[in-house]
Amino acid sequence: MTTTAKPSVQHEDEQVRVTRWDFEPDTRTGRHVHEHDYVVVPVVDGRISAYAPDGTVTESQLRAGESYARPAGGEHDVVNTGGTWLAFVEIELKGTSKAAA
Repeated sequence: MTTTAKPSVQHEDEQVRVTRWDFEPDTRTGRHVHEHDYVVVPVVDGRISAYAPDGTVTESQLRAGESYARPAGGEHDVVNTGGTWLAFVEIELKGTSKAAA
């Protein structure tokens, strides 16, 4: 069994990158920093936990189609802590890089 979620880049150009993330239970993205503002669109209902470098854990219940947005600069490792497969689409807005701020 893999421990890493599967990213699939669906579209990328100068302004936006669209990535679908598929997670089996207990799989994770790996620690990363968001260089751009982004929007997440859950494909199915599920539960995730985001682990920050300082040890803080943020748990979230995702609902299919209920999007949320976050600013650039966030660092975490996202884990599917639900008992079923999970997928969401992440839309990164490249014109909003942390370096540009």
